[in-house]
Amino acid sequence: MSLPMNRDAGPFDPPSGISRLRETRPVSPLVFPDGHEGWVVTGYDEVRQVLADVRFSSRQDIGPIHVPWEAPGMPVSNEPSPQVPGLFISMDPPDHSRLRRKLIGAFTVRRMKALEERVAEIVEQQLDSLANLTPPVDLVKEFATPVPSLVICELLGVPYADRETFQANSTQFLVKDQELETKIAAYTAMTTYLGELVTGKRAEPGEDILSDLARDEDLSVEELVGIAFLLLFAGHETTANMLALGTFALLEHPDQLAELRAAPELLPDAVEELLRHLSVVDLFFRYAVEDIEIAGETITEGSTVVVSLLAANRDPRRFDDADELDVHRKARGQMAFGHGVHQCLGQQLARIEMRAGFEGLLRRFPSLRLAVPVDEVRLRTDMTIYGVHELPVTWDR
Repeated sequence: MSLPMNRDAGPFDPPSGISRLRETRPVSPLVFPDGHEGWVVTGYDEVRQVLADVRFSSRQDIGPIHVPWEAPGMPVSNEPSPQVPGLFISMDPPDHSRLRRKLIGAFTVRRMKALEERVAEIVEQQLDSLANLTPPVDLVKEFATPVPSLVICELLGVPYADRETFQANSTQFLVKDQELETKIAAYTAMTTYLGELVTGKRAEPGEDILSDLARDEDLSVEELVGIAFLLLFAGHETTANMLALGTFALLEHPDQLAELRAAPELLPDAVEELLRHLSVVDLFFRYAVEDIEIAGETITEGSTVVVSLLAANRDPRRFDDADELDVHRKARGQMAFGHGVHQCLGQQLARIEMRAGFEGLLRRFPSLRLAVPVDEVRLRTDMTIYGVHELPVTWDR
């Protein structure tokens, strides 16, 4: 069986084939396009178990990389991919622990809460800019992307003026069926830029996270580049897509939107529910380093395992009426940020940005609505982080 990818159940729901797998066989064999026989895991408990078990490795250098979709230009190779210095998302403990530990102080709940006022200022400035435009406008371009980009650039010490080049390259890197040469060129451009940036910060550090890291002589420049790439890339792509897709989902659920407008105190729970309901970062990859039994299935050593966070977050065994968007829901335990040692380091920052972003949009634009028919909204089905390419909206001036 190949991986169901077609969003045939609607723009916010998992592919129907994925949902059927979760109900019938939550740990299922999966034949990859290159012939590799791996597995896909879709049940909540099973996904949680995989992500918590260190025998399911995150390293990409222990075997050849297999992707569950057709990727032109991707060479068929039995050779492992080289480990990228600093890219701790693709490492296991103790290497992962050593690098992640360097960042924990920068992303504490207390430090993130101290940022709330500045995030609110950035959101308000962007809303002012939005209000000065003549609708219809693209909410992705004018709000959903600038807000997290401004925040992460300021936090890391990346010049915001460089964002367009970086965002263009990161978009090329995210296209699922992009030619390998194009991906490599985009990645090289990003890492070259970041190499110059962190070298400059090591020589003349400022008051930002990358400068703090650059002061640490235990980190090589190559590791600094890998960490910077991960933080900058993850820091704007994920939240930008949640802001845009979350707004789209609320506009398409007017009853839920009305309840949220009537009771803004529901916003923190609504953000958790949108994270659960949409799970824009859906697929994670793990590699079995030994034979492992899970849910009665034996996953053999060397198998690539794909886990679907979206399917897990829609599991009716864990969440009542799991396919319904309910802003009153207490979606505790949702796994949009992953689980285990690799759980998202920046999740508190993302929550702060989403709370401020959605609150501001609802308050400043009470008549916000789609400017095109629903089926004309371009979905990011071609990207490894889901969302919308554009979200044309309008409002009463």
